[in-house]
Amino acid sequence: MNNNTPTFKYLLLSLLLTLPILLLVLRLQPNNLYWTTAAGTHDITLPATQAESQQETETNNTSTKDIRIRPGYTSYEAYLERQVNKTNNPRLRQLWTTRDWDRKIQVFSQVFQQMKLQNLLTDDSKALCIGARVGQEVEALKRVGVPDSIGIDLVPFPPLVVKGDFHNQPFGKDTFDFEFSNVFDHALYPRKFVAEIERTLRPGGVCVLHVAIARRTDKYSANDLYSVKPLVAMFRRSELVHVKEVDGFGANTEVVFRKRQNRSSSNGLY
Repeated sequence: MNNNTPTFKYLLLSLLLTLPILLLVLRLQPNNLYWTTAAGTHDITLPATQAESQQETETNNTSTKDIRIRPGYTSYEAYLERQVNKTNNPRLRQLWTTRDWDRKIQVFSQVFQQMKLQNLLTDDSKALCIGARVGQEVEALKRVGVPDSIGIDLVPFPPLVVKGDFHNQPFGKDTFDFEFSNVFDHALYPRKFVAEIERTLRPGGVCVLHVAIARRTDKYSANDLYSVKPLVAMFRRSELVHVKEVDGFGANTEVVFRKRQNRSSSNGLY
């Protein structure tokens, strides 16, 4: 009996030491990334309640392999800080405003000229570029004859880009005729990203997204997209116009939506 006592003590000690580690691992699972909060002046509701979780599942009613949220953010503030750090990176800002400036404006100008030929964009359009960094796409819109154009980013770059969070755009509803973005992969809450586009887009307005499908994006991305199915499901108040391959700064797919003229969604809800 005495010989078994030390073994029992060692077993009990091992269990006590292992339990905290197990609890920590469980707390770090991706499902714990969703909560409800307000980050500073950002009036953004994050999906924590059961109803919101069900809606998130409904709008992404494909398998989880079609879109995945990257784990690792302990709060929305931590997510914002990481995104701001990228935009404020001196090396990147130097690159964006020098070597990349003319090259990106030329490519974006070709994209927008094509949009005009397809009657998706006009000279009179009020246009928004989402996640515009230093505003090459905004400058491209102006150069192709769309003067009423502006961009938003967490870090402003006047006069082309104003401060704004794409999860909570600083504009009223039905403001824009045309919205463009190639930063969908940076959305921590893709459904909120899309909902803000549909809120600020006028009925009949066009949204153009350049996305990376089944392609690893940069380390600052917050989600990975593996098909267009989740996008189609999230755009509840819009019709899919077209999907085509592109080669645009990491994006390989262009997805275009047009907001419906009526106020009903595909499932009869506004």
